[in-house]
Amino acid sequence: MGLQETIRQALSNVRSNLLRSVLTLLIIAFGIMALVGILTAIDSIIYSMSDNFSRMGANSFNIRPAREDGPRGNRNGRSVRGEPISFDEALNFKERYNFPAKVAVSMYCTNNATLKYADEKTNPNVRVEGWDENNMDVNGYELSLGRNFTRLEAENGARKAIIGKDVVNKLFNKKPEKALGEILTVGNLKYKIIGVLAEKGSTMGMSQDNRVYIPLLDAKRYYGTANTSYRVNVGVRNAEDMEQAVGVATGLFRNVRRLKTSQKNDFEIRKSDGLIDILKENTLELRLGTIAIGLMTLLGAAIGLMNIMLVSVTERTREIGIVKALGATKRNILVQFLTEAIVICQLGGIVGIILGVLIGFALSLFLGGSFVIPWAWIFLGFSVCFFVGLVSGLYPALKAAQLDPIESLRYE
Repeated sequence: MGLQETIRQALSNVRSNLLRSVLTLLIIAFGIMALVGILTAIDSIIYSMSDNFSRMGANSFNIRPAREDGPRGNRNGRSVRGEPISFDEALNFKERYNFPAKVAVSMYCTNNATLKYADEKTNPNVRVEGWDENNMDVNGYELSLGRNFTRLEAENGARKAIIGKDVVNKLFNKKPEKALGEILTVGNLKYKIIGVLAEKGSTMGMSQDNRVYIPLLDAKRYYGTANTSYRVNVGVRNAEDMEQAVGVATGLFRNVRRLKTSQKNDFEIRKSDGLIDILKENTLELRLGTIAIGLMTLLGAAIGLMNIMLVSVTERTREIGIVKALGATKRNILVQFLTEAIVICQLGGIVGIILGVLIGFALSLFLGGSFVIPWAWIFLGFSVCFFVGLVSGLYPALKAAQLDPIESLRYE
């Protein structure tokens, strides 16, 4: 009996015990669905963040206060939690960083600003940030209309603003050309719109377009406090110079912070591609947990499938006797029952993979990720189903192959 005929016979036997087969198939499908669905969602989110960071610039890094737990101060060389980066420190570093790179200084202001234009206003959920003239290039933003801040506007303060696509949609009826030159009220302050950013999309469910950017000094003047920490991002022109650029930045920022030789850094430098590596490391345990849950579900499915195959052997004892009497070998019977078990598992795997991919796609959309076809997890799903079918069908197949043909023919 050829492989095609064996598979055809297996499908016929599955149809003859349809309800039992479907129930087992669904148990397998749900296990594979959980496995493929969550892993697909994780990969989609990581892919989306990688894409966002690549648009931000793979050859960029940022400087931030160190976050190790420890006493305040920086004596005796002990690890400390770094002090916020002050406005003067950020600008001092920007002026003195003598390397083929751009330094961008920015500041977070608020996440719950209300914007007004004429009779229209937004919900109190707009993010406001202070920018200098370099943030646009270093962070990978593009203008769809208008212009960027000049250095004079950023450092001396000017009532100018650059807005995101969502703000245009809410206040200017999706017409960016209507927004240019208009006066926008941000909280209680009025700004003239000089630029509209191209659409950026969402990351982790947070819109990158529901934002307004104001000059850095204005942000400091109206939103800054004594504890405000300013963000310093550096975009290197040549990716091959990244390590050298980080080394120069480390030495200079130690000097800006006035750290002694014996003192450890109270700041940290993170490269944009390093953030993705950190994210992948942090999701490793989640991936392993997902695989463990999926395998436990499939273990239950394997036990159920083995039980069904044993029942099938008992019910088909007389049939086995007839087939053996007609010349079928033990190997033929073994292959027949193994094929049936594998076919049931693979059918369940196909259903589970389709459901898992759809659920992963839905989760990635909900969390603001970009969907990717999870070829690795699809292959894993088929491989696991084949293994489960082989293991759960082996004992029933061996039992069927060992049946005595004469005793089988007498079986009632």
